Amino acid sequence: MIQNLWDSSRETKLDGGLDALVFRSNLLGEDRRVCNFGGGNTSSKTIELDFRGREVEVMWVKGSGSDLATMKAGNFTGLRLQDIAPLFERDEMPDEEMVAYLANCMIDPKHPRASIETLLHAFLPFKHVDHTHPDAIISLCCAHNGKEIAREIYGDRFVWVPYIRPGFTLSKMIAEGVLANPKAELVLMEKHGLVTWGDTPESCYAKTISIINEAESYIEERIEDQNLFGGRKSEALPEAERRAVAAVVMPLIRGAVSDERKMILTFDDAEDVLRFVGGADSEKLSGVGAACPDHLVHTKMKPLFVAWEPNTNDIDGLKVKLSEAISVYKEQYKAYFDRNKHEGDVMFEAAPRVILIPGVGMINTGKSWSNSKISGALYHRAIAVMRGATALGDFVSLSENESYNVEYWPLELYKLSLAPAEAEFSRKVAFITGGAGGIGSETARRLVSEGAHVVLADLNLEGAQKVAEEINAKFGENRAFAVKMDVTQEEQVTAAYAETALFYGGVDIIVNNAGLATSSPFDETSLKEWNLNISVLGTGYFLVAREAFKVMKEQKIGGSMVFIGSKNSIFAGKSVSAYSSAKALEAHLARCIAAEGGEFGIRANTILPDAILQGSAIWNSNWRNERAAAYGIEPDQLEEHYRKRTTLLVNIYPRDIAEGVAFFASSKSEKTTGCMLTIDGGVPAAFTR
Repeated sequence: MIQNLWDSSRETKLDGGLDALVFRSNLLGEDRRVCNFGGGNTSSKTIELDFRGREVEVMWVKGSGSDLATMKAGNFTGLRLQDIAPLFERDEMPDEEMVAYLANCMIDPKHPRASIETLLHAFLPFKHVDHTHPDAIISLCCAHNGKEIAREIYGDRFVWVPYIRPGFTLSKMIAEGVLANPKAELVLMEKHGLVTWGDTPESCYAKTISIINEAESYIEERIEDQNLFGGRKSEALPEAERRAVAAVVMPLIRGAVSDERKMILTFDDAEDVLRFVGGADSEKLSGVGAACPDHLVHTKMKPLFVAWEPNTNDIDGLKVKLSEAISVYKEQYKAYFDRNKHEGDVMFEAAPRVILIPGVGMINTGKSWSNSKISGALYHRAIAVMRGATALGDFVSLSENESYNVEYWPLELYKLSLAPAEAEFSRKVAFITGGAGGIGSETARRLVSEGAHVVLADLNLEGAQKVAEEINAKFGENRAFAVKMDVTQEEQVTAAYAETALFYGGVDIIVNNAGLATSSPFDETSLKEWNLNISVLGTGYFLVAREAFKVMKEQKIGGSMVFIGSKNSIFAGKSVSAYSSAKALEAHLARCIAAEGGEFGIRANTILPDAILQGSAIWNSNWRNERAAAYGIEPDQLEEHYRKRTTLLVNIYPRDIAEGVAFFASSKSEKTTGCMLTIDGGVPAAFTR
């Protein structure tokens, strides 16, 4: 049951106008069983003073592109009702004309564009109106016998309107239906949602919740668990097994869905998803269509259901099925577009947004982690609707043409246009070793600032998590995540890439940056010291690059590797034979990868920094004392010493190296591989040519 969350103590602090509307809207959006992400709209009618000090009746309605759960006062639009009222006398009004007309009714041109369903609120003679998409109500509205069942639940208290795309005609139909039924307490919109109203913000909200719960109680009494989705066809694999399967197949999926534009993937094995993908009727049900028009832009009309038998443990067979099924899905989507397109329509990526695998779960795709999660969140709602609708009768959805006309509806696409523009590294995933350190953390910030999602791998998990938290607070949820990894341990490296695949789907960029440094005269260099340098800077870089190479080959969409070498990669430094030799190994390994990776679009380049003292765990260790001793100076004189030995008389900072990484990882260097870039202020002895 949906809980009534209205807090009377909070109500006393509200001004009764826009403040109360924000509060009510946030409560409705807080429970996604009541309202989809980005969907639904609310309104309140108030008396305001215009610019001349005259009292005017104003309707505040949700602005287009906002979400009820998080919207604030600035996300609402105020419109003069006396300007809207004459529209009710019209017989029809095209969308473009309606949008232009409503723009002239706004009390402030700086307000956001009014909701698509503004007239629905304006034509109803009630002070407060809610339009939501509750699971229970859509279950009813998407059942083939929904209208008859509504009579059993609500008697003569409801108005039923057949499916029509939102706009003037639907708004007028709803108002006329309500005016014709004095007992009406709600409107049920076929295949769409619910409209309720009240005299006060609290009574409006309470009515919405009570109406939903009436439907939910009726449905739950009729749910037969053993027959849900046609009964169980397959059981979910144990958690560790299904996550292992997902980690293996997600890079393949990511490559297959990224042929037009790269996609970020997310994995979901929640209980309701596993139950649905294991249902005997689920493949057929998933092909009926979207559970709500609001889903279409994020989920497309249908998901991709992969008919795989999880008990066979045939992972190679699953890969083949996925490759074939994604290819067929894209062909079918292009045909769907061609059958229904209007002049000027531009097709979205043809790849599926929702992929369902029995025994494993759901994989979602999107231009970012957050968009991918939205697709998944909406499909959770679709599963809930199908669960309810099939308990009542047969699940029905929009026709193909109706679906297309919502998916490519200019007024719906306008919401997408409000999103920030994509940048150089949008849709890309970067895996950074030494992510907690100065260079690693600064590189992460630099790449994320231009759209990337980053994985911060480090032995210092706490430090990496701190950097990830900072990035996410600034740039958005899960733009970065941290993983503990010792680059010298093959199992840990492999596990880190599996975790990356589960979290984002794969990888496009690696920054091989984990480091250490030791200093000893050559004849005092122990085997332990030698092996330590080679293990971390040689073997570690090999393992990290090798696993990335495998993922990039599986994805078949190329990739970029950037190795953080050193001036010592080509300069024979005094008392650093182990470190210099390992750094030289790194640079040559990168060239070898460049030679072998070219046919797969995998580039590998190396940056040669020098003396980056800021934010470095290395320089805050005994290495500082060792290098100072090698030069016969005090440790606190090192920074000035390094500056003076450069031809440019400058110090080098982590942000300088981050800029170099950004260049090598970007489209600006897409025809460059096997290259070394010095960022050392100009040390003549280390010039590469």
